[in-house]
Amino acid sequence: MYLPAHFQQENLTELFDCIEANPFASVMVVHEGEIEANHIPLELDRSAGAKGMLRGHIAKANPLSALLENALSAYVIFHADQAYISPNWYAGKQEHHRVVPTWNYRVVHVKGMIRKVTDEKHLRGILARLTRQHEAAQPVPWKMGDAPNDFIAEQLEKIVAIEIEIASIIGKFKVSQNRSAADAERVAKALETSNPEMAESVRKFYPKE
Repeated sequence: MYLPAHFQQENLTELFDCIEANPFASVMVVHEGEIEANHIPLELDRSAGAKGMLRGHIAKANPLSALLENALSAYVIFHADQAYISPNWYAGKQEHHRVVPTWNYRVVHVKGMIRKVTDEKHLRGILARLTRQHEAAQPVPWKMGDAPNDFIAEQLEKIVAIEIEIASIIGKFKVSQNRSAADAERVAKALETSNPEMAESVRKFYPKE
């Protein structure tokens, strides 16, 4: 990943927060010279391993499942807030017109070994935690116990748990740090209504004097 120093994010807490707020990941492995890509919601365990652990599940019918008879090196990307940035928002547009559009975004890239875990208790735990997390905003959160036991057992037979032990993690938080403080604030102001999450990121991650 092209990563200028002013966009680099290494703070582990910020990176973990970003993953937990945006858990739907692109997971890539290379097999026989071809890239195998999948898109999977992942759970982060901050305390497992040296740098954390990602857990999720895939269908047994997914070709990735067959590839994971042995652990493979994986590349995982989490996408967070992103926004088109208009040059009209910069002061320079009115002064000299030497401005162009760009795109702000935050991503986290993870490298690690991916393996499948066949233990049913482990799989149930992953599913229960993912469900609790993503059902939390529902008026009456769904839980696995709401469905008949035999139906859940049938569904479990069709999936397998995966784990990715994080070996390296880096973030690219491109949120107008290369602009003047005045321009960054103008960007944040312009985004307050249409994209408040990016407006907050611009203000939060702009270098403090």
